[in-house]
Parts: sequence; structure tokens; C-alpha cells
Amino acid sequence: MIARRLLIWLCAFALAAGWSQAALAHEVRPALVQIVESGPGDYDVTWKRPVVGDMALRLVPHLSGGALDKPPTGEQAAPGYVSRVWRVRGGTPLDGQTLTVEGLAQSVTDVLVRVTTRDGRAFDFVVRPAEPTLRLNLSPAQGIAVPGYLKLGVAHILTGFDHLLFVFGLMLLIGPNWRLVKAVTAFTAAHSITLGLAALGYIRFPSAAIEALVALSILFVAMELLPSRRNDATLAHRRPWMIAFLFGLLHGMAFAGVLSEIGLPPGAAPQALLLFNVGVELGQLAFIGLALAGLRGLAFGWRRLNLAGPAWAAATPAYVIGGLSAYWLIERTIAAV
Repeated sequence: MIARRLLIWLCAFALAAGWSQAALAHEVRPALVQIVESGPGDYDVTWKRPVVGDMALRLVPHLSGGALDKPPTGEQAAPGYVSRVWRVRGGTPLDGQTLTVEGLAQSVTDVLVRVTTRDGRAFDFVVRPAEPTLRLNLSPAQGIAVPGYLKLGVAHILTGFDHLLFVFGLMLLIGPNWRLVKAVTAFTAAHSITLGLAALGYIRFPSAAIEALVALSILFVAMELLPSRRNDATLAHRRPWMIAFLFGLLHGMAFAGVLSEIGLPPGAAPQALLLFNVGVELGQLAFIGLALAGLRGLAFGWRRLNLAGPAWAAATPAYVIGGLSAYWLIERTIAAV
């Protein structure tokens, strides 16, 4: 009972942290800078910026050579993104230039950078809000930055508020016991399967539809958290691991959306995919560990202060998670159609 009350207040805290930014700060899909070099000083730059409905994050890329300060050669809009292309001829060589993303420090998203040199070498980088500047070191000795996929996986799950809210809902539904371990294991196995299949191109689904279904999965868990449902012999209460597995398949395809934008490095796709998945798991386990540790600390204080919440507080998690996921479901469904 104490653990459930504490989870209520943690859920309220999560709402306060995320609700004010639900429309854009929730937007943690990465932006993308893709540079393809064809000769010394000749290269094409593609800039993809995520949008939500009619709203777009204010992010502006700059190369120290000044190539991106000129009007783009082409511009087009696609579902969830706005793309701009610059065709640079006779410009400053790429190696040693500095890429800066204006506005990134005020956002919660990342910028994925992929550079393909004229001799076929590929370099992958991640530019984050804490350090919105990147020096392009394209010397041959550097090789492919495969280890960066581990950090990308950690960063993606820890900034993926919707995915974390699903895991948090499972914690509320199951409680801190061995059944939670079983459910998290099933969730991990499921999203690992679809992440691998989707990232390697074996399956393909519209990303907007997948994002809407992810929101629907969170809404489903929220409905199961209603006090009136706790004594029902539903599948979610009897076999939570099965629900975690089924919805984990959806979340895995959503994770693959990140890799579909940056791609997997040639010749090292399995290693990069494995590291990204390990990064996702490390971030997820860190979140669960911190949440459970916080519960233990708060439980001690709760007992010492002899606090008791009102009767209506038992339904707070369901309505908080349900309200947020319903908002995402409507927003993403509109974007998908």
C-alpha cells in the first residue's frame, strides 16, 4: 500500500515535469544532418528537422565554412519532418570544419550527423543539447564511430518520455516484485526482435502509425490502473509479461525509427545495432533502478511521517498517465492521417 501511494506522487511529479512540454519538448525524435562528399570542397548537405503538426523545433545548422548560411538548393515537407538540401561546389573542405546547431541547447532532442567521404568512408556522430557544437574530424585513422550507437541508445530511451511512461505504468500495475522482472524481460525481448528486424529492413511500417500505437499502449496500461479494474481477472493482471511482450513489439519498431534516419554503418551494422539495443536496455534499467531506489527512500519517510493520502488519490496514476497518453494518441493519429 505504501509503495502504491509513493508511486502516485512519483506519477504526479512526472506529469509536472512533462505536461508543460507535451507538444514540442516531448518531441525527442532526432534531427539529422547528412553530408555526402563527392570531391574536395564538393558535397551535398541534407538537413531534416522534426515537426509536430504545424509546429517545428527551431533548430538551425551552421558549418564554419559558411556553406549553410546561404539559401538552400531545395526544400520539402514530409510527414514528421521538414527537409532542406544544400549543394556545395568549390566550398571549404569538410575535414576540420565545425558544425553548430543553433537552438539545440534549448531543446531536448539530439542531432544525428552522418558524413560519407568521397572515398566511401562513413562517420556517425551525435550532437546533444549539452554540447551543440561538433568538430568534423574525418581523418582516415578515425574509422567508423560504431561506439557512438551505445550512447545514442542510452540517450534515446532516457529522453523518450512516452517509452519511460509505459515502463512506469508497468511498475504501477505490477509492483516491485519478481513479476516486474518477468515483464521487463518480456518487454526487452520483444522490442529487441522488432528493433533488429526493422533496422535491418526486413519489416517496415509507417512511423507515424507506430508512434500512435505506442501512445495507445500507454493508454491501455492506464486503463488497467483504474481502481475498479484492480480486482478484475484481466489478462494484464494475470499475465502482465504477455502484455509487455505484445506492446514491446510496437516499441521496438518505434526505436528503429531513430536508426532508420541515421542508418547503420556499412560493414558494421550488427555491431552498431547491438550497441544501440544495449544502450536502450542500460537506460531503461537505470530508470527502473532509480525509480525503485526513490521508492525505498520515500517509503521510509512516508512511514516516519505517518502520512495518508485521500481516497481519490488511488486513481491519480491512471488519470495522469491516461490523460497524457490520450493527448499523444490524438496528436499522432492526426499526424498519421
